[in-house]
Amino acid sequence: MGALAWLMAKPIAHRGLHDADRGIVENTAAAVTAAVEAGYGIEVDLQPSLDGEAMVHHDHALGRLAEGREALRTLSAADLKARRFLASSDGMLALGELLEVVRGRVPLLLELKSRFDGDTTVATRTAAVLAGIDAPVAVMSFDPALIVVIKTLAPRLARGVVGERRFAGLGPLDRRASAVFETVRADPGFVAWRLQDLGTWPPRTARLLGRPVLSWTIRSEAERQAALRAGAEQVIFEGFRA
Repeated sequence: MGALAWLMAKPIAHRGLHDADRGIVENTAAAVTAAVEAGYGIEVDLQPSLDGEAMVHHDHALGRLAEGREALRTLSAADLKARRFLASSDGMLALGELLEVVRGRVPLLLELKSRFDGDTTVATRTAAVLAGIDAPVAVMSFDPALIVVIKTLAPRLARGVVGERRFAGLGPLDRRASAVFETVRADPGFVAWRLQDLGTWPPRTARLLGRPVLSWTIRSEAERQAALRAGAEQVIFEGFRA
């Protein structure tokens, strides 16, 4: 585990320690604060805005949790911050604001969301915001091309790839070959893999190379134990206290 022991030291709250029954919405300041207070690491998602900011939000479009229906990348950061979450008074955070909430108190794992269309804005902005930051922060993505950008612009930043079975062997041969090539270029220091697919070749290869494996999304103590038995060093969890 070596240099990434800090990332594997604590269970990681998926999208923060959110709880709909308590009015704590995923990927909000309240969810992040709850995770910090409970001593967990935090995983959140980043999406690009129209003006190139990295915004803390999972979905590509508004509507499920926040006011509106537009795609995030069609609105400016100011416009997105003005949209309220439907079940919370929180506003959407930009990456810099997220860092101010966490203040380096627990590990922070940033998932860069992608439409797999060649747009690397969120990776470029993330690298810029994290430049010179002395805090336990790592970046990962399903799209290895974004992690290649992180490697180029912020080579000292901990980086990894996220995946599941459908990214490990299905789809057209040229697409699979491209994904493997980009992953090799990204040189990830860790992988985060779906619990049900921990037996596939990417997490097995990572373990052989001495690179730690996280497992997602873990929703019970039984699933946590299953992930650890399958070779994961740590879990990304929600819906219970890991």
